[in-house]
Amino acid sequence: MAKLDRRIQKTQEALKNAVIELMGEKDFDNITIQDIADRANLNRGTIYLHYQDKYDLLDKLIESHINEIAEMDKWACDEEWMDAFIPYFEYFKQNHLFFSTMLTSKGAGPSYFRTRLLAHCIAGFQCEIDRESGKNNNLKDDVILQFAGTAYAGVIEWWIINGMPYPPEVMAKQVGVLLERSL
Repeated sequence: MAKLDRRIQKTQEALKNAVIELMGEKDFDNITIQDIADRANLNRGTIYLHYQDKYDLLDKLIESHINEIAEMDKWACDEEWMDAFIPYFEYFKQNHLFFSTMLTSKGAGPSYFRTRLLAHCIAGFQCEIDRESGKNNNLKDDVILQFAGTAYAGVIEWWIINGMPYPPEVMAKQVGVLLERSL
């Protein structure tokens, strides 16, 4: 894959930061391309060189975070439950502005993010259902996955919205224990 020009990276980063800042002030549906351009100190036309519209910009922003989380998934499956969750909660903490904005804002964009996060959580747990011990006998996989995914996404949302009252290590341990019991 070719390396992205630094000017393009800088422009795209300014646009992503602008949309996140604006979402902290008003609903995504009420944000205009001109608002984004003004906040990023760029011309409206520059936005259209990189994105089709504000929805494409938000989609790419969400996609980049989901992809980073997915990269962690590749090795987290080999770890113990509690150890595996530490990098995730550290990532959520490092990207607090993005996640808090996505989880507290209203409109189509944040709703889409919640849906994507939940789908990612559910997909990540598919191979984790314990069928050997017998604890999940008579339980349907789709119900188990919906329960675990919704619980995990909900705990992430609660933790971020409430100002991250516990350190990532504590959250990882708590969530690890609870999910190990469930899956």
